[in-house]
Amino acid sequence: MKKNRLSLTICQALNDQMTKEGHAAQIYLSYASWAASEGYDGVANFLFRHAHEERNHMMKFLEYILQRGAKAAISAIPAPPAHPKSIQDCFEKVFQHEVDNTEAIHAIVKMSFEESDWATWHFLQWFVKEQIEEETMVLNQLDKLKIAGGEKASGESLYAFDRDLRNEPDEVVLAEDKTAEKP
Repeated sequence: MKKNRLSLTICQALNDQMTKEGHAAQIYLSYASWAASEGYDGVANFLFRHAHEERNHMMKFLEYILQRGAKAAISAIPAPPAHPKSIQDCFEKVFQHEVDNTEAIHAIVKMSFEESDWATWHFLQWFVKEQIEEETMVLNQLDKLKIAGGEKASGESLYAFDRDLRNEPDEVVLAEDKTAEKP
């Protein structure tokens, strides 16, 4: 009896995305260690939390592949890129990484739609929403850095940014959840 409910192409794409999520965890971990070594403990804390979140995303893909009766392929995770040059550079790189990840998720969503794999399409909707949150969250930080002066931000501004980021929640309110009563 055939247990695998995933096509070869969908299974490969999901396995690739699982590795991509592991790589994302490594990137966040690397940038967090860089921020900590530079004295930005709030930024480091934020990035360490997101490294953990990316690892959880990796595990969601692993569990889904197994639940659909397919084989999960554990691949080597590439080394993270070079350390950022500044806090501004760090968040710009994080944003670009999130955009790349969004595009990868959307490609699998499209593939699942074209193959009429509605279970996978439904599974991926959580990640579609998650990527909106991730991009919005990083854009919010980039906006704050812009107000602080961007690459020319003063030590005082970066101190305040770092302090505020330490206690900032890891979730953002999305436009789809807003109403006239709760803007």
